[in-house]
Amino acid sequence: MIKTSIKSEKDSRKKFVKFRVSNEEYNAIECKFRNSGLKSRSDFIRTMIFEGCIVHLNEKKFDKIYKLIGNISNNINQIAIRVNSTGKIYAEDIAQIQEGINQIWQQLNFLKTKILQLIH
Repeated sequence: MIKTSIKSEKDSRKKFVKFRVSNEEYNAIECKFRNSGLKSRSDFIRTMIFEGCIVHLNEKKFDKIYKLIGNISNNINQIAIRVNSTGKIYAEDIAQIQEGINQIWQQLNFLKTKILQLIH
């Protein structure tokens, strides 16, 4: 019974879609197809069209995260220099690092939320 439904599904596909790609694009499609586990290129392309999604990343969000990480790294280095010279660490130093970490987590959680929206 399953074979009949598969055959009738294939029989209903009477339209042919043709499009051009560069060598690089073709190689990328082939690589993704081989890694997909699907049995036919047609099934792979249909799956990508109907179930796939296109993601446009806002690189500015990543730039902000990189900047925050750089700031925290600089703060930690300055604190390490001061601790090595004075032997003391101050509560405001730890608070400053914690604030930077919280800002990074906020940005990462925002990105995570957006990515999860793509999945569901």
